[in-house]
Amino acid sequence: MALSRKRKIIIGSAVAVVLLAIVAVSIFASRRDEPEVTVVKLQTRPELRSVVSASGEVRPVRFINLTSEVNGRIEEIYVSAGDKVQQGQPLVRLDPTQLQSSQDAQLAGVQSALTNVQSARAQVTAAENQVAQAQQSQTVAEAALSSARQGVITSQTNVDRAQVDVNTAQRELNRITQLVEAGAASRSEFDNAQDQNATARVALRTAQAQLEQQRIAVQEATARVNQQRVAVQDARTGVQRANIGVRTSETQVAQQQAVLRGSSSQLSKANQVSPLTGVVADIPARVGQFALANLSSTSLMTIADMSAINVEVNVDETEIKDVEVGQNAKIKVDALGERELEGVVIQKNPLAVGKSDTGATSGITDRVNVQEAKEFKVVIEIRNMSDEIRDSLRPRMNATAEITTKIKNNVIAVPLEAVVPKPSATGSGSSNTNAPAPTPTPVGEKEVRGVFILENGKAKFVEVETGITGETDIEITNGLQADMTVIRGPTRILRTLKEGAPVKPQTRASSAANSNANSNS
Repeated sequence: MALSRKRKIIIGSAVAVVLLAIVAVSIFASRRDEPEVTVVKLQTRPELRSVVSASGEVRPVRFINLTSEVNGRIEEIYVSAGDKVQQGQPLVRLDPTQLQSSQDAQLAGVQSALTNVQSARAQVTAAENQVAQAQQSQTVAEAALSSARQGVITSQTNVDRAQVDVNTAQRELNRITQLVEAGAASRSEFDNAQDQNATARVALRTAQAQLEQQRIAVQEATARVNQQRVAVQDARTGVQRANIGVRTSETQVAQQQAVLRGSSSQLSKANQVSPLTGVVADIPARVGQFALANLSSTSLMTIADMSAINVEVNVDETEIKDVEVGQNAKIKVDALGERELEGVVIQKNPLAVGKSDTGATSGITDRVNVQEAKEFKVVIEIRNMSDEIRDSLRPRMNATAEITTKIKNNVIAVPLEAVVPKPSATGSGSSNTNAPAPTPTPVGEKEVRGVFILENGKAKFVEVETGITGETDIEITNGLQADMTVIRGPTRILRTLKEGAPVKPQTRASSAANSNANSNS
């Protein structure tokens, strides 16, 4: 059955309307498929800082946990927590009764030892007097010996002279005898010669007897000298023994005085004074508590010198390589709100500690724990503090630090979230609009880092090389130039964005404002 012309027109119009509808829906759908993204205009940054953030606590450079050095019951505590104290100021008083008794006993021991020293010195004086007397007697004996020896010499001379006389008389007797026999001399001359000879011989025997007596006198005098020498030596030995007694007594005195000084020191420690000028941070002790010393010393209080204050933070092992002594830092203390303090790194501990370590152990242990993350202690000195801030800080307040590890000038940087990883097989330069979105790279497959730039309304992946990382931005050392437009987010779109996909920059006021703010930062 042939259709009328009117019906054909109606059908054709309906088909045209349907086609127009399909085209319109397609165009509308294609427009809805264009994701809205935030973009940033690249500009040369005058400065980019690489920062390492870490948390820790406020610690004074000098602080002392004051403990009891003597045993005793606490009778009085003169200060309260938070009080400022001066060096030498009394803090705690213990019961001194037992310590005073011990000091009195030691004082009596010292007095007794001093008396023994005086007695020993008197014995030395007496022994020295005996030495003097023995030396005097020795001198007399030596003089007598010298006189006896001189008598021997004189007697020997007399003997020699008497022997000469005997010889002379004998010759004269012999001559007279010959003359008498020859009739040339008388009998009386002969008798006189005999008498002279006999007299000379008597004189010789007398001189010889005297010589023997003098020799005996010399022997006796020598014996007396030797005896006096022994007496002198004995007296000197007595002096040495007396001096030893003095030194022994003086040693005992020194020992007793040392013990007395120890007792006096112990007694003085019954009144504990502040070893430094600072603030009383804590007082765990109480009046009436019995304080113990030695191995189980009782903690009395903690005193902190707040004139120089540090912040000790724990830096993660992945970032510690960038931290060096002398780097500047910005510090925030929770108690001070958003106020920033200036600081400088003064120490980096080379020994890592586990995050779960409580400080009960220190040093390198034999146990190896590869599952636990490690940290390094870094000490930051707070500088240029006002008195108001210094008075507000207290030990162990929570603090965070941002350490500036590197500074670069005139760099190109993009927001951290703009850099995405992508398998190298679909790297830069690909124009396949049907390429799959970036997905996690399989193990062993090379991965490149890059950013999506906005070019003619489409996303283009550009591989980049990065430098230092700031708080919110990262340096681009190769791959991008100033005035390029980089897609920075949202992250959910960047994760699924395809090479060459059409995108539409956000036009909402809030998005534009955020983009401008990020660009200026």
